[in-house]
Amino acid sequence: MQGANRTLTVVRQQESLGATEDLDFGIELLNRARRGLLAPTLRLYRPQPTVAFGQRDAKLAGFPAAAEACRELGFEPLIRKAGGRAAAYHRGTLVIDHVEPHVDAIAGAKARFALFGELLAGALRRVGLQAGVGEIPGEYCPGEFSVHGLDPDFPAHQIKLIGTAQRVVSGGWLFSSVVVVEDSAPIRAVLTASYEALGLEWDPSTAGAANDLLPQLDVPAVEDAIIAAYSDYAELLDGDFRSLMPAASTVSSASPVPPL
Repeated sequence: MQGANRTLTVVRQQESLGATEDLDFGIELLNRARRGLLAPTLRLYRPQPTVAFGQRDAKLAGFPAAAEACRELGFEPLIRKAGGRAAAYHRGTLVIDHVEPHVDAIAGAKARFALFGELLAGALRRVGLQAGVGEIPGEYCPGEFSVHGLDPDFPAHQIKLIGTAQRVVSGGWLFSSVVVVEDSAPIRAVLTASYEALGLEWDPSTAGAANDLLPQLDVPAVEDAIIAAYSDYAELLDGDFRSLMPAASTVSSASPVPPL
C-alpha cells in the first residue's frame, strides 16, 4: 500500500488545546494544506470530554435538553460543520486527523473511507482485537465504514470502536477518526442521555471501548499500533506539534453551544 514517494509527518499533540480549539485546529491544518503551507500530516491527540453533534441534531426540538444533559455529565456539547449524528469522546479516546493537500480531493473521497477504515481495523488487529469494517445495527453516528470489534466470548456482539469522517475542499482533504480505547461507561451514558433527548433510536450495547474486549489495552498501545499501520501507507517522518502552533486559526469547524 505504501506509495513510492509518499511521506507523512506524524505529530503527537501531548496536551489538549480545549474542546472547541482541538476540533477547530484540524480545519486550520486543512486550510493550510489546501494553500500549500502544510505537507501531508498525521496529528494524534487525546481530547477533552466532548459530544460533537451534527447539523441535523442541532435542528431537533430536543437539542437544548441534549446539550444540557452533556454538561451535567461533564461533556462539552459542540456543533460540528460535518454531517452525521452525535458522537462522544474523552481522554480515553484517540483522535486522528490526517490532512493532505490534493489537486482533486473530491475524486477519491469514498475510496479513502474504505482504505483508512481497513487500515485502522488492521491496527486494532495488530493489538489482538477481532476488528472489521462496516456499520453495525443500532450504532451511534452510523456510518458505512465504521470500525467495530467482536466480543470473543459472544461473537454476535459487535461494538463500535472507531468512527470516521471526512472533510473535502478544493485543494485538500481531512480524514478524522475517533478511536474509543478506554473507559466506555461515560461515553455510553452521555450518548444515552443525548439520543433520548433528541428522540433518536439506537442500541447502547453497540457503544464500547477496545479494552472492554481486551482489558489490558490502553491508549498508548493503540496509538503505537495505528502509527505502525500507517507505515504501510507512507514513509513516516517525526514532527513537533509546537511547530504547527504559530499561525492563527482562520477557519472554524465547530460551534460551542451556549448554556440555557
